[in-house]
Amino acid sequence: MSISDDDVKKIAHLARLHISEDQVPGYANNLSSIFELVEQMQAVDTTGVEPMAHPLDIVQRLRVDEVNETDQREKYQAVAPQTEDGLYLVPKVIE
Repeated sequence: MSISDDDVKKIAHLARLHISEDQVPGYANNLSSIFELVEQMQAVDTTGVEPMAHPLDIVQRLRVDEVNETDQREKYQAVAPQTEDGLYLVPKVIE
């Protein structure tokens, strides 16, 4: 799939990107190469291939999910301008 210079300009406009005229052909070439690679990948027969989250068969080491901080709500809310029932009160900004 080939991307034209006009397509690049439209995409840049939609993405609100400023691309100078001398950069447009380079972007068109790069985007065309990406789309060609995607087309090649879509042509591969993947029936029977199980989807996986990572190409390596490894397991992440996870830390123990335990509380390691004390509850300091009273301390933090003591310096807040306004609180009520453990919540911070803020002025209404949207009507």
